[in-house]
Amino acid sequence: MADKKGFEAALIDLERAVNQLENGDLSLDEALQVFSDGVQQAELCRKALQDVELQVEQLLKQADGSLQSEAFDDEQ
Repeated sequence: MADKKGFEAALIDLERAVNQLENGDLSLDEALQVFSDGVQQAELCRKALQDVELQVEQLLKQADGSLQSEAFDDEQ
């Protein structure tokens, strides 16, 4: 993904989509588009959280008991 969106920005967009859908003022086509965009934002958030979880696991899983951060491949 060339244009990486930050977790916070994706979360704000997801919250906006949820608010629009809950408001109920959208046509069916608009609601479907907003829902689709929300699913994409949720996936971006899920991936960002998964990447952070991997970083934490790599930090904590040192054979000698020491804590050391390791780079991970972002394209896994």
